[in-house]
Amino acid sequence: MHEHIARTMYYFSVHLMYASIVGCAAWVLTTIRGTSATTKYWIWVVTALNFIVPMGAVMDKLWAPHLGWASPLGAIGHPIWNMTQGWNAVVLAAIWISGALVMFLRLISSHQYMASGFTDAGIPVSFDTRHRAPAVCGIFKPCIVLPIGIDRLLNQREFEAVLLHELAHARRRDNLVRLLYELSLCALWFHPLVWLAGARMALYRELCCDESVIQRARGTELVSALAKLALPERGLPLQAAVSSHLGYRLARLAGPTKMTSPAATLLLTSLFAAVVAAGVFQTIAHTACCFIAKR
Repeated sequence: MHEHIARTMYYFSVHLMYASIVGCAAWVLTTIRGTSATTKYWIWVVTALNFIVPMGAVMDKLWAPHLGWASPLGAIGHPIWNMTQGWNAVVLAAIWISGALVMFLRLISSHQYMASGFTDAGIPVSFDTRHRAPAVCGIFKPCIVLPIGIDRLLNQREFEAVLLHELAHARRRDNLVRLLYELSLCALWFHPLVWLAGARMALYRELCCDESVIQRARGTELVSALAKLALPERGLPLQAAVSSHLGYRLARLAGPTKMTSPAATLLLTSLFAAVVAAGVFQTIAHTACCFIAKR
């Protein structure tokens, strides 16, 4: 039993090591200019999923007879073997389970009530006192929820720009992707790069939807709407800051429109795909058909 636990932890540790390298590469590559926020958003989505999906272990199970050349990493194997002996394994398991439980309870508590209302482009839209900022609720049947009073604060074109932004979230099923990330965070709550991936996903998720509004020639109205929502009129129960990325979004929206380069996008995508493939291959190279050497 102990050997099985040690082997599992060894797989997990090697996988996390190379997934972390992919995460660092994603952080560097997404600083490249000339590429769309959508491309960078999906790079971070893949990065987050790469942490929770151990491709090396999957391929080991599928192709084990052909992967006999794998060489275990003693620098990881020996410490793992020692940590899984005696009470060490119990303590580590207790800490991990406690953290995962706290994160899962946090995820459940974040579930929000959805009210009914009118429909825009097939997406239900409602006003709710429980929401202080525009938001999309629901996983498989998304619904746009707006704070009461927003239709009085914004003019018609500004209101439509906000709706276009939220409709982009709903159509892309961003809440489903976010749920998958949150579930992975419950398991990997201890890893700082998983938290970083979530923060970058949140940023580029907003910028993606801003890009869709700009493409509809409503960027100016969205800037005006965000500015009003950031400093709401007295008496309206609106949130003082509609997004933690508000300043960055306003700077992007108010600045000159930048054309994305297909060549830069292709280069960025190709480099990231190569890094992911290298990470998976190196994980396989050190986990397939391996054993944990005893001291």
